[in-house]
Amino acid sequence: MPPPETSQIDRTAEVEPAVRPAAPWRVTAVEGLPGSRLRVTFVDGTTGEVEMDAFLAASTVTGTVFEALRDPDQFARVQVALGAVQWPNGADLAPDAMCDAIRRDGRWVLQAP
Repeated sequence: MPPPETSQIDRTAEVEPAVRPAAPWRVTAVEGLPGSRLRVTFVDGTTGEVEMDAFLAASTVTGTVFEALRDPDQFARVQVALGAVQWPNGADLAPDAMCDAIRRDGRWVLQAP
């Protein structure tokens, strides 16, 4: 028996009105900054920075989805997707861990794995 055909495209991101995540750690805005940094704002109004320069420079990032973000043009393509920070290549960041660190320290410094 052949697999069923899927004729519909997942259009979740195009829902009107837009989905408004309520969890306090959901991201509402993100801005790429020089030096592989991000400025993020969460649902509850918390704002802070994410520092990714050391993480992206690490050899352990080579060959991963994050390697492309070493290119400043690719890094600048950051966006919010359903309450999370994401890039068009599929790289994303954990919004809950990011929010916890920013609330505690005012910034989140990503470390290489």
